[in-house]
Amino acid sequence: MRWYGLMYVVAFGVAYLMYRRQVRERHFPLTEDQITGMFTWGILALLLGARIFSTLVYETSDMYRRQPWLIFWPFQNGKFTGLMGMSYHGGVIGCALGVIIYSIVKHFDTREITDMFAASIPLGYTFGRIGNFINGELYGRVTTGPLGMIFPHAAPLPLSEPWVREAAEKTGVVVTKGMTLVNLPRHPSQLYEAILEGIVVWAIIYLVRNKKPFKGFLTAMYLFLYGFFRFFIEYFREPDADLGYRIEFVKHNLSPAMSHPLFSFSTGQILCFVMMLAAIIWVIIASRMPDRESIRVYPDSSGGEAAKEISAEDKAARDAERNRRRKLRKKLK
Repeated sequence: MRWYGLMYVVAFGVAYLMYRRQVRERHFPLTEDQITGMFTWGILALLLGARIFSTLVYETSDMYRRQPWLIFWPFQNGKFTGLMGMSYHGGVIGCALGVIIYSIVKHFDTREITDMFAASIPLGYTFGRIGNFINGELYGRVTTGPLGMIFPHAAPLPLSEPWVREAAEKTGVVVTKGMTLVNLPRHPSQLYEAILEGIVVWAIIYLVRNKKPFKGFLTAMYLFLYGFFRFFIEYFREPDADLGYRIEFVKHNLSPAMSHPLFSFSTGQILCFVMMLAAIIWVIIASRMPDRESIRVYPDSSGGEAAKEISAEDKAARDAERNRRRKLRKKLK
């Protein structure tokens, strides 16, 4: 049992429980079997998208292009390694396609379905980043601040660089005679992401879930908030050594372990910018679609029949009629 795999299981379980809670509080016409079926297809699509996207975008060699069957082959040199390399952005694309197709086939309101996912996924995502932290991967840049941590698998840095020696002195890292490489404290960027992209994003969306102006708004909110937080956290993360910065408006010779220039953008930042742009486009589209009114609570149906939606106008009319009858009864008494 690997910690990262265990965190994936916990993440899926938390997201499932949060989704089921929303379905019950709103009396949404989804049965337990339908929720399970939707999550099953969504998780399968997520894993497929995350793995394929990772091999296409983050793999610099042509190994997977020349041997595509190795994308899902969990063995290397005769040893079981699992699927090494999963992309968050690919997982979002895959999960979204799986859930949308499922909701269309089952004739559910896709915007309502994805809005409830937007209020469920971030809390589960927190555990995925905790898994990264336990694995000691996706660590940040070198820091001399109090939050710095030593990650055993981080690439050691050459003591021939003056900034490396200076950082070692400031952080109290012991440098013995004859040493040429040293491992320095780094930002625990996985925990930054777990807190901001997970807990904070979830709390914001969950608090406004019943106050959304139109259907589809929470989906756009999730895409934008995640992209926004991740874009800035990337400045604390060290980019992949084989990828570096995909866009550099100002050329520099600084080590990526030491500094992330303001106008140099990593692959993750580019993808997050696309996420924020997609969120803005979706807000414009969803706000102009027919039947865009926010449906908060469905009537509790029985006999397996689909519940009818209650609009804000219908609810107001019902409340007004109830008050009119109450006043009439008082007058008659």
